Amino acid sequence: MSPATTRSITERLSRPQQVAEKIKAWVMENGWEPGERLPSESELITRFGMAKGTIREAIRILEAQGLVRSRTGPGGGVFVHQVSEERATALLGNYFYFQHLTIDDIYQIREVLEPELAASLAGNLSEDEIAALEDVIARYSEPAQTTEEEREQHVASLKFHAMLAEMSGNPLLRFLIRFTANMLADITVSRGFYAPPNRELFETGLDYQLRLVAALRGGDAEAARTILANHMRNAHRLMRLQETVLTQRFLPEGSII
Repeated sequence: MSPATTRSITERLSRPQQVAEKIKAWVMENGWEPGERLPSESELITRFGMAKGTIREAIRILEAQGLVRSRTGPGGGVFVHQVSEERATALLGNYFYFQHLTIDDIYQIREVLEPELAASLAGNLSEDEIAALEDVIARYSEPAQTTEEEREQHVASLKFHAMLAEMSGNPLLRFLIRFTANMLADITVSRGFYAPPNRELFETGLDYQLRLVAALRGGDAEAARTILANHMRNAHRLMRLQETVLTQRFLPEGSII
């Protein structure tokens, strides 16, 4: 983004918003870390040449964004705060709340990112990390007997992928994959994609994950990439069928799609 474009965008912001952006830039320039205290209100007023009310509103904006936190009492003040992944996920999830995401939307992302994640992890995981993946798989090693068990197994199988992402050293890749897995879990539960039970989805998913863990343990990056790519394509196909069945279930009698 060019300086002129940045300046144009900034000029459209309210005065407190402009000050909030300047404070953020100042924090970055100084390399302040989460937990460090910002200068006093009077110092901020002097530095930015703004009235007390404007400075306080700017701080409220930063608090709403989760970037600072205020504490009262002895030792209080305004402190730099790191936004948690949970909060970032919730806020981004709110953005997509009315976007009506489909299975195709979700898997378009998963099919690109997750095979590369798997390849990057092959041979780089500790035995404890491998064991943690195997513990998750053990939660759905047998077919579900009830609809409730089917729902729990769907969510647990997605946790396997979120856990893989957690093991990545790339924070952006980690966040994107975990966020996508969480979105799919929410869609699966809220739209009832776990019912009726899909035995093929269970059996093939379990087989792919077991083979993936073996490839990760053996350090075979190409096998890990191929296994997870095939897993994503197969899961996409089967979840799309679940989505179609659910859609037809709620269509008026005689409707054609």
